Amino acid sequence: MSAIAEAFVLVTQPEVIVTIVVASFLGIIIGAIPGLTAVMGVALLVPITFFMDPVPAISAIAALAAMAIFSGDIPGTLLRIPGTPASAAYVDDGHAISKSGRPEYALGLSMISACVGGVIGVLLLMTAAPILARFATNFSSVEYFWLALLGLSCAAIISAGSKIKGVLSLLFGLWVATIGIDAVAGQPRFTFGSIELTGGVSFIPAMIGMFALPEVLRNITARATKQEPPTMGPVFRGLGTAMRKRWRNLLRGGLTGSVIGALPGAGADIAAWVAYAIAKRRSKTPEKFGKGHDEGLIEAGAANNGALSGAWVPTLVFGIPGDSITAIVIGVLYLKGLEPGPIIFVKTPELVYAIFFAFLMANLLLIPFGWAIIKASRHLLRIPPAYFAPVVLACCIVGSYAINNTAFGVLTMLVFGIVGWLFEENEIPIAPAILGLVLGGMLEFNFVTSMLKSQGDIAIFFSRPVAAFLGVCVLFVWIFPVFGVWRRRKIKGVRT
Repeated sequence: MSAIAEAFVLVTQPEVIVTIVVASFLGIIIGAIPGLTAVMGVALLVPITFFMDPVPAISAIAALAAMAIFSGDIPGTLLRIPGTPASAAYVDDGHAISKSGRPEYALGLSMISACVGGVIGVLLLMTAAPILARFATNFSSVEYFWLALLGLSCAAIISAGSKIKGVLSLLFGLWVATIGIDAVAGQPRFTFGSIELTGGVSFIPAMIGMFALPEVLRNITARATKQEPPTMGPVFRGLGTAMRKRWRNLLRGGLTGSVIGALPGAGADIAAWVAYAIAKRRSKTPEKFGKGHDEGLIEAGAANNGALSGAWVPTLVFGIPGDSITAIVIGVLYLKGLEPGPIIFVKTPELVYAIFFAFLMANLLLIPFGWAIIKASRHLLRIPPAYFAPVVLACCIVGSYAINNTAFGVLTMLVFGIVGWLFEENEIPIAPAILGLVLGGMLEFNFVTSMLKSQGDIAIFFSRPVAAFLGVCVLFVWIFPVFGVWRRRKIKGVRT
């Protein structure tokens, strides 16, 4: 208990509080700009942490990441341009609610969900870190293969409209994920002689292009109509009623995100997709998803920040990065003379609890900071489309260029923008393609690695209890919709 009290004193020092507030402000701004992700914000913050003590340095990273993950919902809701990859899971619902004249309601739901999900993640991080980390470190390539396949299976659940078009979109994303050097054999694939493509297709420019450019092209080609821009009402209006009604989605999303976040390499992206799919599967009105329904938005929004906290479990307990952000954190800890792993709980337990408190403080600050940025964002809605399109395009170009500081990122964004526009014109969902691009490399690497281990024996995928459980879950996800179609046809045949 003395370590907890000492950690509380460390976090409540004026310089630490000021650092958290400044980092939170930076995170809000960075996350709201398409292309400037939480990972990029943390990477830009690292040189500044060289001049900080360990507690304010780690606290600044935690605060910036938590704010950036939430504020990524702002361009997604208002402009249908996800500010962070995790926001892509429920961008259609948020944007549909905004277009219906209630942008403040959609952003308010995202704000409350992110806050509650983050707090749930921190509480689980503080109480169950050793247990969850021990579970995660037992994962081999077999379990990771099933986890990736489970995430891809979610694409079949969340895709709206024709399931065949959803599968085609997913296959396109998987194909794009194979471009570059084969991670196992070291052979180039689908590079077409391009040196830039040997490193693969960068995810951020592709995502910006597929989500942002179709909106720009739509605004350019649409006929200008004189209409009054929507106004931003009170942010908290109706949120209490919505949260009382959807409290199960809120808690389930926070728990789902925390557990998935604790699995090394999973991160908020997979957590958001899985949480959205669970919400749709459990919903009584799944047909409303993607058209402005709040269930998936609340559950996936809570999973985002829950996963962000959960990713610190393997990082602190075993020194295994849970996601890209915590991989950077490990480097900062080493620079500060601290070795992440079980020994850190023995040598400097006050530092560990200080990180917990900093995360808790950052998530609670989501409410005042979130309210401020939501009120400020209403000015985006008053910009005429004729002026807004070039501004959005400029932001897309800057964000795509900033990923690797090369013009190839901009070219990638433009190509995938045209592809995204063609997809939407033919009613092909974009979300499965993005999911395939995210998880394709993870799926292939772990499949090939597992087959090499077993010398081609496919039984290895069911040889371990956890792998067998995940495999059964994947098979259930694929078989259940087919069974549902067969049952409906059978009932229809009996009635006729």
